[in-house]
Amino acid sequence: MDHEKARIVTCDPEIVSGALVFTGTRVPVKNLNDYLMAGHYSLDAFLDEFPGVSREQAEGYLNMALEAVEENMRAGAAR
Repeated sequence: MDHEKARIVTCDPEIVSGALVFTGTRVPVKNLNDYLMAGHYSLDAFLDEFPGVSREQAEGYLNMALEAVEENMRAGAAR
């Protein structure tokens, strides 16, 4: 994982059983997905509920997820 991504998320077997979490917290990134997928929560509501997660981290994670999907789609189209 490159340095920029490591400032956003981390995975350590000693933290939340190895779940992908926001760096410096014990907050799994899945929590952000769950909040947004529920449809009645906003990014601001998530950040209010988990004040240890910065807006930069949350937005960075969302951008990483988008980039991963786009990359996956391009790789599939190239086959």
